[in-house]
Amino acid sequence: MLEVDWQEICGQKEANAPVMGDGETPTEIEIEALVREVRQKCEGDIQTRCGTMRVLDMSCPIGLGDIYTNVNILEKISAKSRKSIEEMLQGFDLENFDRFGLGGIQKTIPGLEAVAAHSKLIILGKPGAGKTTFLKHLAMQCHAGRLQADRVPVFISLKDFAESPGQPSLLEFIAARWAGCGVGDRQAAEKILAAGRALILLDGLDEVREADSKRVLTEIREESIRFRNSNFVVTCRIAAREYAFEQFTEVEVADFSDEQIAEFAGKWFAQKQVTAKSFIDKLKESKPIKELATNPLLLTLLCLVFEESGNFAPNRSELYKEGLDILLKKWSAKRGIERDWAYKSLSVQKREDMLSQIALTTFAAGDYFFKQKQVEGYIKDYIRNTLNANTDEELLNLDSEGVLKAIEAQHGLLVERASGIYSFSHLTFHEYLTAREIVNNPDPQELAKVQMELVSHITEKRWREVFLLAVGMSRSADYLLQLMKQKIDSLLATDLKLQDFLAWVWEKSNSIEKYKPAAVRAFYFARARDLARARARDLALALARDRARDLALDLDLARARARARARAHIEPGSEFYHALQALRDRLPDPKGDRKTFRPWWEGDGKVWIEEFRQVLIKYRNIGHDWQFSDTQKDLLKQYYDANKLLVDCLKSDCYVSKPVRRKIEDTLLLPIAMIEKYEEPGD
Repeated sequence: MLEVDWQEICGQKEANAPVMGDGETPTEIEIEALVREVRQKCEGDIQTRCGTMRVLDMSCPIGLGDIYTNVNILEKISAKSRKSIEEMLQGFDLENFDRFGLGGIQKTIPGLEAVAAHSKLIILGKPGAGKTTFLKHLAMQCHAGRLQADRVPVFISLKDFAESPGQPSLLEFIAARWAGCGVGDRQAAEKILAAGRALILLDGLDEVREADSKRVLTEIREESIRFRNSNFVVTCRIAAREYAFEQFTEVEVADFSDEQIAEFAGKWFAQKQVTAKSFIDKLKESKPIKELATNPLLLTLLCLVFEESGNFAPNRSELYKEGLDILLKKWSAKRGIERDWAYKSLSVQKREDMLSQIALTTFAAGDYFFKQKQVEGYIKDYIRNTLNANTDEELLNLDSEGVLKAIEAQHGLLVERASGIYSFSHLTFHEYLTAREIVNNPDPQELAKVQMELVSHITEKRWREVFLLAVGMSRSADYLLQLMKQKIDSLLATDLKLQDFLAWVWEKSNSIEKYKPAAVRAFYFARARDLARARARDLALALARDRARDLALDLDLARARARARARAHIEPGSEFYHALQALRDRLPDPKGDRKTFRPWWEGDGKVWIEEFRQVLIKYRNIGHDWQFSDTQKDLLKQYYDANKLLVDCLKSDCYVSKPVRRKIEDTLLLPIAMIEKYEEPGD
């Protein structure tokens, strides 16, 4: 009834199917048989090429499935948006600086969804974004039958293809790969591709040498048209080179979200003594480090570092330097990739120096985003001063543009966030390179000058991380820490009322001898200033170090006891007793005649309250109504926060001599008059 051959339906004619000559069209069943055979015999090859990964300092390969984390895709390329700098900063409060994800948040879709939606796809991404890993995952999923199970996966490193002997075509290269597995020939490969039964995964277009790029681009363009029914997926770094594939859709790999970071960490630490939870908890404690975790390559570095000790090094600058080295030189070198550098006279050291200059210049100006021409100008100024640099202005312009694109494509440290608008890839690297430029100046006079300039930003929240990094990176932090202390003390130096307040804080703190005087002063300072409870103890506890919990409990207890003594322990016959008695005698009975009490309260109540407060101040040194102005309140807040920063710098992994450390801690939160009279212990 159906007019079909039952033997074909059962597959009994496959084994004896005739060999077709040129021009013959294979039947669907013959293609099915060929696809099954190639998939079966190439299983080991796919597993070898795609089943494991090993990056950075991993001691041994790890199974791809044991670590792979789902990739998300941006359907709109960031660099092609038309946003202005003002639009990109919209919603960010730079005055009350908080760390933010540069470039904003875009809608993403799962990577597998993007592959399913487009038969010709170019996946762009920053260095270390996980492009190769994603392509390997596609190959493994296809071979396992969980993705395009009716196709043959082919994973090809375009670098290997470009450098293969004899410069074969893409079809010949695929046929040779399959032939090495003992199956098929050129004809078989052509039939499978023509029938749309191949998933061609081409990795690393940016890794192809300039001499081979034209031929490789031509091959991809022509073969993707010739075998239009097969699926092609190409990966390339953003800004690597100019190309045009009319049939391909471009998408971009998104940074890792918090959920993806947690998923990756869960898999990484699954069989290890260090737990994923402890890793995530430590990330939450340090926003600068957490920013790096959005890049899969740098997240791998963080996991490797954390795995060794269950913590991150106190001196974060060492971690950031390692991350910077990976992006500048190690990542490509470990994979055997030699890239064409736009300005070959720039060594890795000079690239770091140039990026540091750009970082300090832009950070000092508050420019988290900067226009392409602006950053090209910075690059041109740097190149102009290098040995054997071009002096022709037009050539310098071309060089600066080429260097910018090379930094973006090869290192990913500068990123085009919108059309013609750049930023550093991570605010963390922007801050690290800014600090590097400050502390690495070889001229002592220039170093002192730039450190003085840094200290002028002591009250600006956005400079906090730069201070911490600069102190940690300095061979000796004595000079910088003393500059910070002097600047902090000067904030309140000319305001007599604020100096009186500091004197009162010192006097009140003298009643407790068990802890460091500076820690107790910090507690009374914060309480008297009525700062938020969460902030009222942070400086005191930072100074108390290992005895922080005891300090918090004892100070609260001391305050409670002081209140009790103020209420109960009044010696009869003392001046304080008589003063209080006199005030009580003038106070009408509030439970008596309300008609008598009310007029007195409205007329004399405020005067009586003020006299009562003055008695408390005189005999118990409590009850001060400082009545600070708004300006004074702001100054006190800046002063407190700056002292907290100074203490955090002292607690960091920096080198500071004992005399300098002791003097800073002994004179914290003291009025200027007492600081000027300070004598070193033993003097």
